Amino acid sequence: MTDTFDPILLNFIYAIFGGLLTIFFMWFGCKVFSHIVNFSIPEELKKGNLAVGVMIMGIFIGIGTALGLVIGLGLN
Repeated sequence: MTDTFDPILLNFIYAIFGGLLTIFFMWFGCKVFSHIVNFSIPEELKKGNLAVGVMIMGIFIGIGTALGLVIGLGLN
């Protein structure tokens, strides 16, 4: 199948798919974590709770890094 597509086009498709997959998993991870903790993450962020913001930032960085590595290594 890769012989029929230009490698640049194939890498572009991988990047688009990987970006969408990363955004989905970030959303999913935030929703799952929101159900685990005993407080409302959106309400705490509205109150200006910096610790919750840093926690969500860590979740997003972790998921983004992990999926970025998987997608990046999949291109080779």
